[in-house]
Amino acid sequence: MMYADLHLHTNYSDGTFTPQELVARAFDAGLQTLSLTDHDTMEGCQEMLDACAKVGLTFITGCEFTVEFEDQELHLLGYGMRLENPELQSTLSYYQSVRRERIIRMTERLAGLGIRILPEKVVEIVQCNSPGRPHLARALIAGGHCTSIDDAFANYLKKGKPAWVAKPKLNAEKAIDLIHRTGGVAVLAHPGITRKDELIAGLVSVGMDGLECFYIRHSTPMTEHYLVLADKHRLLVTGGSDCHGMNKGHPSVGKIKLEQPFVESLQRAIANRQSSISTAL
Repeated sequence: MMYADLHLHTNYSDGTFTPQELVARAFDAGLQTLSLTDHDTMEGCQEMLDACAKVGLTFITGCEFTVEFEDQELHLLGYGMRLENPELQSTLSYYQSVRRERIIRMTERLAGLGIRILPEKVVEIVQCNSPGRPHLARALIAGGHCTSIDDAFANYLKKGKPAWVAKPKLNAEKAIDLIHRTGGVAVLAHPGITRKDELIAGLVSVGMDGLECFYIRHSTPMTEHYLVLADKHRLLVTGGSDCHGMNKGHPSVGKIKLEQPFVESLQRAIANRQSSISTAL
């Protein structure tokens, strides 16, 4: 049986592995197909494609977008988008700048609490164009203010905590349209974590293509529940480990193994989308 992990992060966003390190671990885990879904960036995709090619793995381009739908924050995974599309790159560049501004504002809030995080320390940790809260958490740990990533989020960084700053988000319908126009398909990430099942029908009505039914933090009943919903709405089924490298102390790549029939359905959907774009042109 061939398996895939279609939800992975590298140091181009808030993961700790390089694309090459991630591919090596995925290969050792017995995976055959991978997708890189860094937050608001696709900068690591070419490197990961090259690394996959060297060891005979299949690669699907990807990206994770933070979106808003009916005043709720959700994450959408875009698969198969064409890297060279100027509108896509412009959109990603804008939301990378939003991320950088958010980190600065969160650092200022921490300073107001008496926790001084030197900007150069955050820059040293980030080393990417798409920073996230895990980078700031690592700076808090390095400064002796927290003992772990979970500790940093629980005390300062998650919603409702003193250093939290909301981030402007892309409208979900616009995000789905952008993913489609750049040759990709749009999938709702970790629905069992966001727990917004009441929004799924509406997302389908504006073009959403799939559900991430298999996920590292989904229980077996959750997975079965979302498989039923995917079948009901005729949606693609995807899955992945959401590996962020060593942020949690241990890598999760390969802990979720999506079976090949689901991968082939996704690949056909991407091929059909790209064919329709080429025909329209």
